[in-house]
Amino acid sequence: MPPLVEFRAVTFAIDGHVILNAFNLSIEPGETLVLLGRSGSGKTTVLRLINGLLFPTRGAVFVEGRPTTEWDPIRLKRRIGYAIQDIGLFPHFTVGANVGLVPRLEGWPPERIGARVDELLRLFELAPSEFVTRYPRQLSGGQKQRVGIARALAADPDLLLLDEPFGALDPVTRVEAQRQFRNLASSLHKTTVFVTHDVREALLLGTRIVLMRGGEIDTDVAAGAFRNAGTSEAQAFLSCLEP
Repeated sequence: MPPLVEFRAVTFAIDGHVILNAFNLSIEPGETLVLLGRSGSGKTTVLRLINGLLFPTRGAVFVEGRPTTEWDPIRLKRRIGYAIQDIGLFPHFTVGANVGLVPRLEGWPPERIGARVDELLRLFELAPSEFVTRYPRQLSGGQKQRVGIARALAADPDLLLLDEPFGALDPVTRVEAQRQFRNLASSLHKTTVFVTHDVREALLLGTRIVLMRGGEIDTDVAAGAFRNAGTSEAQAFLSCLEP
């Protein structure tokens, strides 16, 4: 099966400042690939290049075998679920309206949208009868984050991009969210690209870890092999696991 996403010698620069340098990466269907790295290593740029928020300075990014430059930008974005740390829920939309946004834009009939919203809220342990009519201001941080991921999944995309989705949560809520996501990932069968700077989160959630440094790949291994990675950058991250 061909890669769902492929970077071919991608360089991305702004005003002469290189953020990604001759970057090559293939993302296989069904894997949870974690992009791990320090701030400024290029992790979020990778996500934005995948969903067409940015385009390469040189090289090409392929999604489903087609360069992102050849996709209709709206169609590409709607085929990809995207959730970020600050969630981005529309404050004047109810939970139901937020989760059902992309299906509504795609022209789904109201009964199908309602059924999908209820399905996803139950999946994230948010009782529809209690939460569908709430507004974001009436939710806790953890509940907002779950609604944000539910919205990203609403149109049933094959590809899910998550940019430090649990980074703003308190430690206890963050651990709960990580465990719930790990349990869901095995049943959802989505290809997921998950950005984090937390090595514990990477080891817990990823099937594969790509460690980035200075816009390049430092280490690319199965998650279970990351503890044996020998680069100095990998060892620096692994030292964070010491008590």
